[in-house]
Amino acid sequence: MTAADRLALRQLHAQPLWDELHVWLRLERARVADGGGIAAALDYSLKRWEALGRFLHDGDVSIDNNHVERMMRPWAMGRKAWLFCGSKLAGQRAAMVMSLVQSAKLHGHDPWGYLKDVLERLQAHPNHRIDELLPHRWSPAEDGKMPSHEEH
Repeated sequence: MTAADRLALRQLHAQPLWDELHVWLRLERARVADGGGIAAALDYSLKRWEALGRFLHDGDVSIDNNHVERMMRPWAMGRKAWLFCGSKLAGQRAAMVMSLVQSAKLHGHDPWGYLKDVLERLQAHPNHRIDELLPHRWSPAEDGKMPSHEEH
């Protein structure tokens, strides 16, 4: 669907439900005492109502954030494990490797193929061209040959 088509459908089907939900939230908030968990949850939504409804005014805006949450999952899963890296330096190195892996994924690369290729090239790769091996500039070596500087 185009963004315009999505927007038209959202305004036709979701906007009336969204408006009803807003009325209900305000009514419920008036019935709930201050200071409780329910009041906090209602206040959270009501204070962010405009931002939460952005998808109703722009067809390019995703209706949920599942994609972003899936991308953050590896960080959340490893958070406790990284506390036991052995040392501060080991933790920093683990964070660097994880950043490279996630960046490689973001740029459509197989992260393990990317790391293998970069580690194999590193010994002979000129230091002044090290940026060529970063995920946003990297391309796999063909037939074991390193891409030339002119290709970048």
